[in-house]
Amino acid sequence: MNREKIHILFFPFMAHGHMIPVLDMAKLFASRGAKSTLLTTPINAKILEKPIEAFKVQNPDFEIGIKIFNFPCVELGLPEGCENGDFINSYQKSDSSNLFVKFILSTKYMKHQLESFIETTRPSALVADMFFPWATESAEKFGVPRLVFHGTSVFALCCSYNMRIHKPHKKVSTSSTPFVIPGLPGEEIVITRDQANVVFDEETPFGKFWKEVRESEISSFGVLVNSFYELESAYADFYSSSVAKRVWHIGPLSLSNKEFAEKAGRGKKATIDEEECLIWLDSKTPGSVVYMSFGSRTSFTNEQLLEIAYGLESSGQNFIWVVRKNENQGENEEWLPKGFEERTTRKGLIIRGWAPQVLILDHIAVGGFVTHCGWNSAMEGIAAGLPMVTWPMGAEQFYNEKQLTKVLRIGVNVGATELVKKGKLISREEVDKAVREVIVGEEAEERRIRAKKLGEMAKDAVEKGGSSYNNVNKFMKELNSRK
Repeated sequence: MNREKIHILFFPFMAHGHMIPVLDMAKLFASRGAKSTLLTTPINAKILEKPIEAFKVQNPDFEIGIKIFNFPCVELGLPEGCENGDFINSYQKSDSSNLFVKFILSTKYMKHQLESFIETTRPSALVADMFFPWATESAEKFGVPRLVFHGTSVFALCCSYNMRIHKPHKKVSTSSTPFVIPGLPGEEIVITRDQANVVFDEETPFGKFWKEVRESEISSFGVLVNSFYELESAYADFYSSSVAKRVWHIGPLSLSNKEFAEKAGRGKKATIDEEECLIWLDSKTPGSVVYMSFGSRTSFTNEQLLEIAYGLESSGQNFIWVVRKNENQGENEEWLPKGFEERTTRKGLIIRGWAPQVLILDHIAVGGFVTHCGWNSAMEGIAAGLPMVTWPMGAEQFYNEKQLTKVLRIGVNVGATELVKKGKLISREEVDKAVREVIVGEEAEERRIRAKKLGEMAKDAVEKGGSSYNNVNKFMKELNSRK
């Protein structure tokens, strides 16, 4: 008897850091025989259409498509064109953080459209971003299981859970006083209130929202994670037993991109010719290049960018430095020391805008990765087998940094001890030291060996018979049994 094909709806939060892994996930499930439909708004659909079409050309038998939801920004009190979280980061007003909260809360406008689509299509499951807590109730109305996608590691989820349960941050006198997160398996994790980025007041609109996020996860069908079991097995077991929520490790999702065009076309269009970038890397010796990138939403002051430039130059290492264009970088490029590019022309390459990150990380010439510790980037670095310089900025990034430095022992902290909005300057000396530390010396070699082993484990996990491969099978089998 022929089974009806599994149909999974994927509903990513509208920001590049959330959309990229969910698109990878949709492609992964399509390649394993499911029908994948991505739900998004008109502006974001344009971002997704090109990579989806390229995927369908390569794989004409796989089913993947887009359903567009209306999102009237102006009517919701948002600026025109505000359909993507990255838009807010470049918005030229001091209230951008308040605008981001308003944007998140406004997404509930799509609830009726989501329910209408679920009712007419009757999918096998809905995979919705954590920022859509109302999606659990919408799916349950029609007997459809809702899966939560956090876009982070189980380690970070365990840290966050234990912070909520034990509240160690309430037992210290200042926001910079270190304390141990109680109840975690394995290594003691020491953090501060600032780094944990705790939402204190649950009576504020954003505090209430986070409470809804937690409650919707508890009542959901389970959690899908962009990670692999072997990377964080103790935390996966703790999460399943203590948080009592089922979790499927199905990553690294970036490894679902096999072809050059897929890797090059991930995210926005690169602002450098991909072939030219690879030719530059081909000219360098293996493991000699440091790749520095801070994700799609991080912005630095000109003063901090100057310190980075001086630190890179004094380190004497080969480097690729991705600088995202925003209001900080004017036409005169005051963030660069005079003559910097002329002096570093043989050693350095600056990419102004979007870089083909997975292609670069996979190149044999790259020996280290300076990262803001967003989980997408962290997983891409792990999958590439690279040691990292950790420079967390906010969100759950300090948890990720602890995992890289203390648990996996493949990371070196640059000196970041608080949220970037606090304005602490990382000096050129700290940048210089960290970059050297990740490339040169005996400890660097030990880190490199550990990182390379993790990279091999990551690739094994997604191959046939690997843990992530098998988890996709188990998940799809469970959806089939429900039908």
